[in-house]
Amino acid sequence: MREHRKAEHSKTERGAMIVVRDWLRLKPWEKLLIVTSENHIAEAEILRKCAHRRSKAVDLMVVEKRGKHVGVFFDSHEDVFDGYQAVLGATDYSLVTTKAAKRAIQRGSKFLSLPLSTNNGKSMLAFQFMMMDTKKSKMMAGIIMKYLNSSSVVHVTTRLGTDLTMYKRNRPAGFFNGVVRDGKGFSSASIEVYVPIEETKTKGILIPDGSLGYIGRVDEPFRIRLEDGYIREIERTAVGRKLKEYMDDFHDPGIYAASELGIGLNSYAKCRGDSYIEDESAYGTFHIGVGRNIALGGVHEANGHFDIVAKRPDIYADNRKIMERGKIIIPEPVFF
Repeated sequence: MREHRKAEHSKTERGAMIVVRDWLRLKPWEKLLIVTSENHIAEAEILRKCAHRRSKAVDLMVVEKRGKHVGVFFDSHEDVFDGYQAVLGATDYSLVTTKAAKRAIQRGSKFLSLPLSTNNGKSMLAFQFMMMDTKKSKMMAGIIMKYLNSSSVVHVTTRLGTDLTMYKRNRPAGFFNGVVRDGKGFSSASIEVYVPIEETKTKGILIPDGSLGYIGRVDEPFRIRLEDGYIREIERTAVGRKLKEYMDDFHDPGIYAASELGIGLNSYAKCRGDSYIEDESAYGTFHIGVGRNIALGGVHEANGHFDIVAKRPDIYADNRKIMERGKIIIPEPVFF
């Protein structure tokens, strides 16, 4: 048992060094703030220890709010990150869509979203998906973004029955691979291509068979109907009712807006329901983000944001197939 704990601690330290050295690329003259919650203090201390190897100015902020409402404080205190050149959001849930994060990024600070919530009791920093080659993910993202950015309509289908049409006129795609420099100042541990889709136009059927954000794995696929950009109907299965209750707890109809298309790029990740970030990063999956998308380049405000993940999509950008059964393909050239 002692050897197992020692091995897990070693993996957690390895993940923390990847975050500080490779993703955040903390410099000696940069002042870093690590934001965490009470149930992740041990991991935050490991991150602080690793950060101290590169900078002496490292502060720790422990927030009281837990779960999906953790962002409320950072919406009402937009200037809380002023004075820091780097911010690491290591709470349960992502802070990247909050107003404080948006202000920090606009002011030129580095911001890395590192949601640490897991469903199996293990530290996310110890997960194998932290080892993904960021250069490879950047190359994969470039292939997909080339076609997404030259299109205005995206169509996604799966063999289970997903059939969604999304619109993205004047909405350029972006990508996360952990590395804040590649993200022009901010990034996320979720390695993916994202599109802040037009918030009032998505229509069709989504059949999740991967995971439901922080809720965890989907044991039985179910049906979600979208119209005019919003979720209008959730099939009343056991997991469907759980999703409805979860969304209603935001106390904001805006959480029902489909505001993001995400495509996982992490070939080390598995969609098992153990980690929200791993699930949505897994290569061979796509996700629909609901709720706020202002940090992604959209215009929709809401009390939160989370992702609904499905597997093995066929994805078309203006009728050109760019992904088949979850695998990136190169479309044949179109001549006019």
